[in-house]
Amino acid sequence: SETDPNACVQDGYSLDISNVDPEAGTLDILMNNEGPVAGFQFNVDGVDLTGGGGGSSAEAGFAVSTSSAGVVLGFSFTGAVIPPSNGVLVTLTFDSISESVCLSNVILSDDGGFAYDVTVGDCFEGFGCMDDTACNYDSDAVIDDGSCAYEFDCFDECGGSAIEDCTGECGGSAVEDCA
Repeated sequence: SETDPNACVQDGYSLDISNVDPEAGTLDILMNNEGPVAGFQFNVDGVDLTGGGGGSSAEAGFAVSTSSAGVVLGFSFTGAVIPPSNGVLVTLTFDSISESVCLSNVILSDDGGFAYDVTVGDCFEGFGCMDDTACNYDSDAVIDDGSCAYEFDCFDECGGSAIEDCTGECGGSAVEDCA
């Protein structure tokens, strides 16, 4: 039996950020669209974009334009539409990334130019300690932010700065010579 190509399509319209790879300088924009999409425009805040292509936008023959200010625009010169789908809309390239990458000002339109109601996914904040020997290892991190800590303080806080004072009180303020 043939597989229904729209089996994964959910109700509604949504955009999400996925597959962020800072070393390669790429990220995917995922789109779920229950109906045809004739054009899109959105901002990607937190990256300096250098280009974009691929995904369902390329399959539909869309022209995709990006700006270093984060604006992404896609449409067809021939009136083509992106059929209902749930997958990569476009892969974007960038040359720098901040600690938070978010989508904003999202517009998906039908072939009459009317905007759909779009749900926008969470910001990408995949930064953290990637060294699994550190006490603050973050298994969700995809970008090491240099925050790794390897020792606990006297309050049992990973990377904390509390020390015992001369009376043995953790975080105490005794400064006399207890000897």
